[in-house]
Amino acid sequence: MDKLDIKLWTLASKGQIVPDRSLLKTPEQIEMIKKSAALNTAVLDHVAAHIHAGMSTAEIDKLVYDFTTEHGGIPAPLNYEGFPKSVCTSINNVICHGIPSEHEILIDGDIINVDVSTILNGYFSDASRMFTIGKVSPEAERIVRVTKECVELGLKAAKPWGHLGDIAYAINSHAQENGYSVVEEIGGHGIGLEFHEEPFVSYVTPKGSEMVLVPGMMFTIEPMINQGSPEFYVDEDNGWTVYTDDDGLSAQIEYMVLIKEDGVEVLTK
Repeated sequence: MDKLDIKLWTLASKGQIVPDRSLLKTPEQIEMIKKSAALNTAVLDHVAAHIHAGMSTAEIDKLVYDFTTEHGGIPAPLNYEGFPKSVCTSINNVICHGIPSEHEILIDGDIINVDVSTILNGYFSDASRMFTIGKVSPEAERIVRVTKECVELGLKAAKPWGHLGDIAYAINSHAQENGYSVVEEIGGHGIGLEFHEEPFVSYVTPKGSEMVLVPGMMFTIEPMINQGSPEFYVDEDNGWTVYTDDDGLSAQIEYMVLIKEDGVEVLTK
């Protein structure tokens, strides 16, 4: 056993949840995943430069597909477990997994989450941004702003040899202080070698709980913040799109992060 194995074994013997060594990325893997992450960020920048009122979410899907493939990548959502498009576009009361459509037109006042995931040379990356379309209501502006604050506070709480629960506590506390709720059953995930890896990343668990943050771990911080109830339902027709149960607004911002010996690095933002 090397020093890391001994440390993990010691933590596990004390009842701590520790990652399997297979979840810790090697320097070579990290280098390749960072290239995927750079392309993923470039795709979101491309969307940011073109998104506007009057365009359809199908046009966003085409922007993502064309840019990704032209730069040697593959949109990870496309045909993933039957998902029919290259990107998720979630507007207003849609929490996540909105399916782009030529019939869905962005209008002034909308807020939209664009969730981009990329495969480059077999390595995966993932991030999402919120966009405000034209002049939005104070309520819409506020939930987008607070969601960004939640993610930044969660990132600040992430420390090597801390716990996933530290991130969750920071996020959930700030959301509740602002009168919002955090979706419980849908969370973040490990990523890099696969689209979705362990661990599941909750944003409602207590400080000091859940998996230990070991250098080499890679996962997403992507809380879904609801204006009202955290409850939701899934579209019965397409089996994907998740809506707020009370028709309130929802917002989500996603970072992909790497735990390092000396801190946390954001790979996609």
